[in-house]
Amino acid sequence: MANPTRWVTETGPEHSQWYIDRFRRLAAEGVDLAGEGRLIDAMVAPGSRILDAGCGTGRVGAALAQRGHTVVGVDADPALVEAARADHPGPRWLVGDLAELDLPADGEAEPFDAAVCAGNVMAFVAPGTERQVLGRIAAHLRPDGLLVVGFGTDRGYRLPDFDADTAAVGLRLEHRFATWDLRPWHDEATFAVTALRRPAD
Repeated sequence: MANPTRWVTETGPEHSQWYIDRFRRLAAEGVDLAGEGRLIDAMVAPGSRILDAGCGTGRVGAALAQRGHTVVGVDADPALVEAARADHPGPRWLVGDLAELDLPADGEAEPFDAAVCAGNVMAFVAPGTERQVLGRIAAHLRPDGLLVVGFGTDRGYRLPDFDADTAAVGLRLEHRFATWDLRPWHDEATFAVTALRRPAD
């Protein structure tokens, strides 16, 4: 990993285990953890090939796999990936830096119909790599492929910068919402869910 992510530099050594334990507890309590997955499922064709970019403990990718999609998840934190493998067998979970994403090198040469980047992933990548991360994700999409990104607008990555970065890597903005359950976007929203498209031509 060329540059340490904010997940490493802005949290303590116990944070990953705390995060794993938190989502295992929420799942055991029956909390709905599949909202992002339901939205992506509604936006793609049945049996799509989906990249879970910044998969964490695998809850979004697992929800998509349960709905019949082929999922590959990637995260820079080995502890989170190990938890995803233990808790959600089925998808392929890989350790990798999104800024250096090269899935053909890991035997995943087929492009993806869609990618999802949930859980504030863009706020945790290494500072200054946001455009590179978006470009590497976009490079793994097929023409006309979909990318949906959600993050807090108060987490240090300004929405105008995000829009400039996505345009610079050739992604076209299609929709923006204030929540994963499609509440309307407004300028005072503290969260943004943005649907982008890799052009077909």
